[in-house]
Parts: sequence; C-alpha cells; structure tokens
Amino acid sequence: MKLIVALGNVGKEYLNTRHNIGFMVVDSFEENYTLEKKFQAYVYQGEYQNNKFIIIKPTTYMNLSGIAVGLVVNYYHIDIDDILVIQDDLDLELGKYKLKRNSSSGGHNGIKSIIEALKSDAFLRLKIGISKDKSQNVIDYVLGKMSKSELEMINQNMDIYQDIIKCFIQNGVLKTLETFNKR
Repeated sequence: MKLIVALGNVGKEYLNTRHNIGFMVVDSFEENYTLEKKFQAYVYQGEYQNNKFIIIKPTTYMNLSGIAVGLVVNYYHIDIDDILVIQDDLDLELGKYKLKRNSSSGGHNGIKSIIEALKSDAFLRLKIGISKDKSQNVIDYVLGKMSKSELEMINQNMDIYQDIIKCFIQNGVLKTLETFNKR
C-alpha cells in the first residue's frame, strides 16, 4: 500500500495559500473523494489500477505533520519506500517540480517534523515550486494567498503532478524517479 502525504494547513483561512500546495494537488487527484477524520488527519483510501493507496491531509498544521504521518505509517505498517510527500518549495520556480529522497528538510518545518517522526529522510518528496519573494517575510509569503496568475500556473501543471502520483502508486519510487527526473 502506498501513502500519499499532502502537506498544508487546515481551515478556510489557508485555502489557496502557497503552503497548501500539497492539499491542492491531492484534491485535484481525487476530486470526488470522501475524507474520514482519523490519525490526526483527513484520510482517504483508494485504488488505482489494482494498487491500493492512502491519501492523508494532516490536521496537525504544517509544523507537526509528522505526528499524523507517524500514526498512519505505524498503523498500516507502511514501508519508507512506499511514502510520497507533496510539499511546497521556495527555491523552485513557480509550478516547476523536483523529486527528491534522502535529503534534509531544507528548512521546511513540515518535512522536518516527518523526518523526526519516521527517523528517516528516505521517503520520496514531490517538491512543487512556489518561488520566493525576497521582499516579503518568508512566513507571510508562504501563508499568503496565491494570485490568480499563480493559481493558473499551478493548475496548468496539475496533470504532471497527477502523473507522478499515478506512477508512484503503480510503479513505486525508483520508476517514478527514473521517469520524472529526466524531464
């Protein structure tokens, strides 16, 4: 079973903020899904081409995302190679993506929390660029609402993010890295 972790913050005030890109991506992936609240997260169990997966949207807020991830991983006995975390990345151009594993948190508190909970950084990450506005405080920027043009750029790239998730569910981490890091 694969685990897709969408990083973001719950609540209407965080809707369409840069830090909620993970939530946006999974909401686009499974548009008509019903979430169940458990493990300090919103949880959805599904199947894609006979491969079972779980999507979680932690309700612990970004900085404590590892709590929810740890609970789900321990309950379902999910292997580290079967985890994909979708996160925002300030250092990537808006809408661009990078797949990484075995790397530090890079200052991302949600990732830091997950690394601490799992005692490993070997999980796969889909990092989606939100750019960086050096004139703004980082916290204000990541918690700020995306402009209409920013949302359009993210939505234009949504198909590739969906393809990455599908490849991961169907083929695992190595094939996903091999396929999408070449683009």
